[in-house]
Amino acid sequence: MAAAQEGMQAATWTAMVSRAYDHARPAVRFGDLTWTGCELLDRAAGAADWLDTLGLRPGEPVPALVATSADALALVIGGAGSGHPLAPLGVRMTAYEIAAVVKETRTQVLLAQPEFADLGRQVAELTGRRIAIVPELAPSGRRLTAEPDDLAAVLHTSGTTGLPKPVPMSQRRLAARARVNGRLCDLDPDSFYGGSAPFHHIAGLGNIAVALAAGALVTGLPRFTVEGWALLRDLGTTHTSMVPAMLETLLAAGQARHETLRTLQYGGAPVRPGTLRRTYEAMPGVRMLNMFGQTEGSPISVLTPEDHREAVAGRTELLRSVGRPAPGVEIRVHDPGPDGIGEIHARADHLFRIDAEGWLHSGDLGRVAEDGYLYLLGRRTDMIIRGGENVHPLEVETVLSAHPGVADVAVTGVPDERLGQTVVAFVVPADPDAPPQPAALASHTRARLSGFKVPVRWWFVDDLPRNANGKVVRRSLREPTAPTAPAALEGDPCDA
Repeated sequence: MAAAQEGMQAATWTAMVSRAYDHARPAVRFGDLTWTGCELLDRAAGAADWLDTLGLRPGEPVPALVATSADALALVIGGAGSGHPLAPLGVRMTAYEIAAVVKETRTQVLLAQPEFADLGRQVAELTGRRIAIVPELAPSGRRLTAEPDDLAAVLHTSGTTGLPKPVPMSQRRLAARARVNGRLCDLDPDSFYGGSAPFHHIAGLGNIAVALAAGALVTGLPRFTVEGWALLRDLGTTHTSMVPAMLETLLAAGQARHETLRTLQYGGAPVRPGTLRRTYEAMPGVRMLNMFGQTEGSPISVLTPEDHREAVAGRTELLRSVGRPAPGVEIRVHDPGPDGIGEIHARADHLFRIDAEGWLHSGDLGRVAEDGYLYLLGRRTDMIIRGGENVHPLEVETVLSAHPGVADVAVTGVPDERLGQTVVAFVVPADPDAPPQPAALASHTRARLSGFKVPVRWWFVDDLPRNANGKVVRRSLREPTAPTAPAALEGDPCDA
């Protein structure tokens, strides 16, 4: 019986973390603060003791305004191991945005670290919740435990198409995710993970949870900056994650070098061939991974370090894909059209939001090539129907982003009396003083895509509307003036 219970406990994220940090070596490091593994677990136990005093109902997610820090890690670990799973929220969102999410929860308490007390009080007033300011967490000898089907934590989707939706992460599935991601990223107790994504994001806490399960030394930044990257470099971190736009920023600033970095995980967008080559020049031995996934489940597929080396050696088309299925993942293309494009479904033990048969409905459109590589075409809800032809914004954006004159780009559909919708591009030029000619962009796109996919109008903008997680908010893309304005070029919408 004891052996069976031990096996069951091994299936939980809490058990993985508790075993990984049963030592006196450094476990977390933030500024001048360093905790050993045992100190981290003792503080997490103290967090559990404090959460017990708040009158919370067992198993109910607790909304929390916390940023990447030692206390935040203790709260997550302690909450997961005491029946009080944390639901971190974006501290850069407005009080009204946060209140809309909190109102959807049943918990009557809102946690806030002291630096977010004012924001928390505003949210509490808007929602009728009681605010609890996180105190200095006293160490405790309490043993943290959990069952496989207990909630470990709750993250929310980015809310690009509406209100962020909660994604419950069970102990069993978070443990499975930690094992899969840990192996792919080569994380172990000798690793030093440095996070820079917002804590409430799957790339924030989601990746930190993997590092914690592996027993890595963990640090992090409240948000990504060039100066913050220099700090991670000076600390000697070995693993991190980012989006390609961050990498472009570092390269442009001449600050991408990182002598101790072993693994760089990225996602959210493809990396350009030139960017990949420059990254290898700055970090010659780094392992690059592109993991495709979402808050509801990740990874679905992975472009491996070997794939990246093949790409830089000549197979650059691999960079337009998101790789092949991650270990243990079954992928299917649901209801494909004649072009093989359909919604990507995935099934695996580490995916969170699944249907009765275990499938995650990603909402992403894509196709699987004969060699098994998955190519994404964008969100199902983003698809543009132009004169009966389907145009996938991500496909057009991927082509345009490879143009040297383009720093960033978003494509959207706008109403058209004759065609129903037509295609418009919003371009952030690499050199604002010398933006690329719209005709050159159209020619570049037409050489690679069918004519009906080529934008008919081009708008040059300083930046793109993004939410707190860095994702483009397409519903905020609006043509500022009439299409005859100097900032735009109108093409022939019938060009095929």
